[in-house]
Amino acid sequence: MKIQSRIGHLFLQAVVLAWSCAPARAAEPPVFPKTYSLQPENLAVVINDEDARSIAVGEYYQKARGIPAQNVVHVRIPGSPRKLSAAAFGPLKRQIEAQLKPDIQAIVLVWTAPYAVECNSITSALSLGFDAEQCKKTCAPGKQSRYFNSNSVRPYSDFGIRLSMLLPTESIEQAQALIDRGKLSGFSVPTASAYFLVTSDADRSSRAPLFPKPGRIPAMKFTIKTIEADSIEGVSDIMVYQTGLVRVPKLDTLQFLPGALADHLTSSGGDLLGTGQMSSLRWLEAGATASYGTVSEPCSYPQKFPHPAVLLRHYLSGASAIEAYWKSVAWPAQGLFIGEPLASPYRRYGGNEPQKN
Repeated sequence: MKIQSRIGHLFLQAVVLAWSCAPARAAEPPVFPKTYSLQPENLAVVINDEDARSIAVGEYYQKARGIPAQNVVHVRIPGSPRKLSAAAFGPLKRQIEAQLKPDIQAIVLVWTAPYAVECNSITSALSLGFDAEQCKKTCAPGKQSRYFNSNSVRPYSDFGIRLSMLLPTESIEQAQALIDRGKLSGFSVPTASAYFLVTSDADRSSRAPLFPKPGRIPAMKFTIKTIEADSIEGVSDIMVYQTGLVRVPKLDTLQFLPGALADHLTSSGGDLLGTGQMSSLRWLEAGATASYGTVSEPCSYPQKFPHPAVLLRHYLSGASAIEAYWKSVAWPAQGLFIGEPLASPYRRYGGNEPQKN
């Protein structure tokens, strides 16, 4: 349904607040997309036929989201290695792309591994092409994404970029629960909060200057909370949680709402099966619906991680999880996007009807 003028005015005020914390291009006035249009028919599902869990979760996801059968792509990746070489990835990328129709705007990879292509994430390598230059020095600045903070609602049509996200399958039951949360997010807008934590870890708090100012958006039942703390505990209204630590404590005490986005700025959150730092998988296991982490040492460039205000702006505008997360990362080569891509709890505020499938 379309929002009433008063709601629209309050929402505009909230987005301008977030926009004021955005990068240099924020000098331009904010412009809202007319409508976020990513639908199940615009999404391709890629299944690894060598992985029984990939097959089971892929079939569940196709049915849950009503993905057309012709949008399902089958590949074979023997052994499910954590990392692929650029030489091994090239044929896989071409095989996937050869099976995609022109109206496919986004791709979901249904497996846990592989999740890296040398120093690149597999999602960025698939969407943008393998960035060999970044691997010469992973701590060097990255290449700017043309999709960053854009108002595009058709990324492939506008930029030739098919967004991609990885839907992990380590546990079939947890993957199905994740899919269910994503779907449930489209049916109601609960009272919710965004938590932005400035932690005692100064290096991993490089995003702190970008955090939105605290405030309430009454028409959306939404509160922005920017606080100095290493953790939150016993909170039950989380829609967004961003922090900076090697490991995030007290996740087992939290309740994430359907569609919740959560990530932590650290070096190897995207090394999903690694043990050196907290894997981004822990966010999904705790109840979040989508997350992000880097697969190789990025140093603490905030541009290599989701920009808090930009992420919030687009998610509250009605973007899906995959759109909001991709729009929020300026230099995404090393960053892995994971979760349920079509989750969109604020879709109706972007001028769309709630999802019905």
